[in-house]
Order: sequence, then C-alpha cells, then structure tokens
Amino acid sequence: MKITAVEPLAVDRYLFVKVHTDAGITGFGESGTWGFLEASEAAIQKFGRYLVGKDPLLIEHHWQYMYRFAHFRGAAIMGALSALDIAMWDIAGKHFGVPSYQLMGGQVRDKARVYYHVLGDSRDKLVNGVTEAVEAGFTAVGHLTPFLDEERNVPYFKTHVEKIGDAIDAVRLYREAAGNADICIEIHRQLTPAEAVVLGRGIEQYHPMFYEDPTLPDNLDAMAYIASKLAIPIATGERIHTIHEFQMLLERRAVQYVRPDVCMAGGLTHTKKIAALAEAHYVGVIPHNPLGPVSTAACLQLAACIPNFAIQEYPLGEHEPPKSEIVKQPLQLENGFLIIPDRPGIGIELADDALEKYPPISKEVDTRLHYDGSVVDQ
Repeated sequence: MKITAVEPLAVDRYLFVKVHTDAGITGFGESGTWGFLEASEAAIQKFGRYLVGKDPLLIEHHWQYMYRFAHFRGAAIMGALSALDIAMWDIAGKHFGVPSYQLMGGQVRDKARVYYHVLGDSRDKLVNGVTEAVEAGFTAVGHLTPFLDEERNVPYFKTHVEKIGDAIDAVRLYREAAGNADICIEIHRQLTPAEAVVLGRGIEQYHPMFYEDPTLPDNLDAMAYIASKLAIPIATGERIHTIHEFQMLLERRAVQYVRPDVCMAGGLTHTKKIAALAEAHYVGVIPHNPLGPVSTAACLQLAACIPNFAIQEYPLGEHEPPKSEIVKQPLQLENGFLIIPDRPGIGIELADDALEKYPPISKEVDTRLHYDGSVVDQ
C-alpha cells in the first residue's frame, strides 16, 4: 500500500487533511493550529510531497523523518505533522479492520467522560450555561472563565480588588449552579503568578476539578511556583508540543493534569508518549480539544488506550451544524460520556460535501487591549 495524494481540506474554521492510498483507503486528520491554519496548510502540502509514494503504515518512521527534517518547527509545523500522523493511524486501523486504539495497546475503557464548554459575555449567561449543562446530563462543566468571554474590541480594566473579588464570586456562583458536578476553571493565561496564587487560594473552597493555564505557559518555573502554593490541581500543556517540554513541566511538579493537543502535539504517536511520561509521575491526561470533530475522534482513540486518562474536553456544537454536517456520522454522547467508536480507524469520516457547504473561514489577527492601550491576554 502506498500513499497517492495528500489533500488539505479547509472547512469552516477547521483544517483537515485527507490522505489517499492506492488501496482505496483514505485517512483523515486535523491540525490544531487554529490561529495560523494557512501556515499549517502550507506545511501539510510540503510534508505531503514527501509522503506520496510511501507506505502509510510506517508511522513512527515518517513521524521522525518529518519532525527531524529541519531545526525550525513551532505550532504551525507541529499541527501539520499531527494531522498527517492522525490520518496515517486512521489508514492503519482501516487496513487491519480495527479501531486505531487496538494498534496502540488495546482498549482500557469503552466510554470517555467529558466536560462541556460554557461560554458567555455576562455572569448570568455563564451561570445559566452551567445549569443547562448539568440538566443535559453532563457531570463536569468547563471552559469556565471567571472573567467573562467579552469581545476583544472592548478595552479591559479592573482594579486588583475588583478583578480578584469578582472572579472568586463568579466561581462561587458556578459551584452553586453545578451542585455535585465538577467545575473546571479556565483562566486563559490572564494572571501574573502572584495574582494566580491569590485567586487560586480564594477559590480552593469551591473545589474546582482543575485550574487551567493560570498564567502564561512560556515560563515553566512560574507555573511550578503557582502549583507549589495551591491545594487545587493545575492543568496546562495545550501550548507545548513535545515530550521534552512535557518532561520539563512534569519534573518541576508544575502540573497535575497535562493537556496535550492531539492535533498539535504530534498526533497520536507523540501524545501516547506524553501520556506515558505523565503516568510515570501519577499525572492525569485531559486532551485539549477546542477544534473540529476529527480532533474529538482522535482524542477518543487516545482516551481508549491510556490508563491515566482523566476527562475529555467536549467543545460546543459537536451535535449541531456545522460540525454535525461536516461528518457522515457524529460521535455518540450518553449521560456526559462519549461512546468510544468501534469502527475501523479513528471512527469518523468527513462528509463528501463538507467543503461545499462550509467554505473556509480565516481567523484574522485580533488581540485585546487594556484601557491604557497595552496588550492583555484573553
């Protein structure tokens, strides 16, 4: 079996890849570099020229060949490599007539607990979103920011006491609305390490399942400092790409839940290794997933075959258009758990008319500013 073509598919706000073979088997993957999909698409095309004519079952060899081809990588390159890796695992599963996870050690669970995204630009919308998620059967609610999902064209300013006090009160309301469901607090890197400690101590009483990206992840020592001061678990890792970076994060005891993105941290080949590193440190895995349905399907393949899977991020709209219409058969959700599919490959196929119905949407550069004109993270 040989690869005959590599076809990037920009659909709506997602970037997929379809890898064709001379055996008539096709595989699907997705790039997670959502802010720079045009760059990732160019990298897919470049790697594709290498892959044409090659055996798609030599997955580890191709991974190493593409990864070590040049010294300069970054998110756009790793997103492309991840998409192609997932597609080759999809082909391998279909070739052998088994789900891809059977080729990665076999199944350790048949369903994956998920936490649902709740978004809102007002406190009432966020609290109501928590209530609705719990009523819908979810046992965990996440992507919960205590700072509101405001428009980026609105200048930001709060005093320290307002910022921290309002955030603590928001988490209190989320806990009251969630009852015994877990709440997953998402900070989106908006705090300094000192602020992150103050807020973290203020919300410990509400027992969040985790406290995600409380500060910018570039400095691993800063994340370790925050973790050392708090009694709530830190979750981070969506912005790093390699086992080497995750090892540095783990050896600093900076994290209790790693958050590798299957579509940006090297696909299934590499995230399986990251999960093994985490397992050696008694650290859970919560795959990052704000993307499309191919990403969700790939995450489930990982969840199926690792012992330290904790919970899966379940983004908005998986069961609604456009996501439900760009795949032939959506994944199945029951009582807050995704059923791990037993179909060959990664268990999902793009619809033939996906691109026609949902042309690509480019994400333009749009960064929020502070009231004083400086840049703030959101």
